[in-house]
Amino acid sequence: MATRTGTSGVDWAQATNIGKSLLLSPVVGFICASLLLLLMKAVVKEKKLYEAPEGTLPPPFWIRGLLMLTCTGVSFFHGSNDGQKGMGLIMLILIGTVPTTYALNHAVTPRQTQDFIAVSEQAAQTFDKYVEASAAIGDPRDDVTEFIRTKEFKPNTMLAMRTLVNDIDTEMALFKDLAKVPNDKVRNFRNDMYLASEALRIMQKSGKPQLAADDVAVLKNYKTHIDRATRFIPLWVKVAVALALGLGTMVGWKRIVVTVGEKIGKNYLTYAQGAAAEITAMATIGAADAFGLPVSTTHVLSSGVAGTMAANHSGLQWATVPQSAYGVGAHTPGCHDALGFPLLELPQDFLAEIFSQAAKESHELAALRPGPA
Repeated sequence: MATRTGTSGVDWAQATNIGKSLLLSPVVGFICASLLLLLMKAVVKEKKLYEAPEGTLPPPFWIRGLLMLTCTGVSFFHGSNDGQKGMGLIMLILIGTVPTTYALNHAVTPRQTQDFIAVSEQAAQTFDKYVEASAAIGDPRDDVTEFIRTKEFKPNTMLAMRTLVNDIDTEMALFKDLAKVPNDKVRNFRNDMYLASEALRIMQKSGKPQLAADDVAVLKNYKTHIDRATRFIPLWVKVAVALALGLGTMVGWKRIVVTVGEKIGKNYLTYAQGAAAEITAMATIGAADAFGLPVSTTHVLSSGVAGTMAANHSGLQWATVPQSAYGVGAHTPGCHDALGFPLLELPQDFLAEIFSQAAKESHELAALRPGPA
């Protein structure tokens, strides 16, 4: 059995934040879109804006421009937020399968490497200021790992950090270039960098120990250099994810348009409702992107449309609501991995058949099992 360390297992604090963002973002979309539509009705008195499209007749030019602008905003932030998920998953696979190529950023130039060595020496000197005379450690990695796991700062932690930073600095000076790190040392070298970066993140977030402002700036700069070497995404991964998102939208756009435009409210979507929902989705997804939180574009947009329907007293098709809630559950952390495959994305009828058959077999096995003697 693998030993549990500070870098293994689930970061439940982060998982909780992700769950909150996925569950609260549709609520935010519903409320904000309804309020925005009411504001538009109070300010913009153009009657055509609040009418549904008539057959295949195109909307007036200025309305078409408004919708193109809001659609572009949603598309941009959708790609930015959903692109993070795709790129993150691809990098996890690459680092796990070909660590010698993708565990370290080979695009870091020799000049940047020399900068990193200089910054590392500054960071080690900064840590040295706060090392207590009574501090003693064995393996610095064990002490730093313990600090990451427990979040409890001890006198030995600062000494361990100084030693770890010195070790990273010495190895970097020896290798001179991340691309020249021997294959058998890549994984350990990256792990040392990750430990240092994660420990610095916790120190910055907790404010412990208390450091002088200049020293905080030095350590922040050091963390930036470490993250540049370990937290990177190659250009080809970005392009591949962008193409996948674009092609997926090209193929499945009609289903999305029909669902959002016709199956959420009892009446057809008006231009104003579409614009209000898209502006809300654009702002919500953009804010989530800025805070590094994943949200579902489809659910934010559809809840925004539902909010405009409620504000417009158009009525909702409540048969669609359980499907949306079902989809939110499928995006919640843990649902995809609970059984080792995306179970919640299977059709509901198929799932019901599986569970019914499982229950039937369970009863049959119970009937065949001999009772107590």
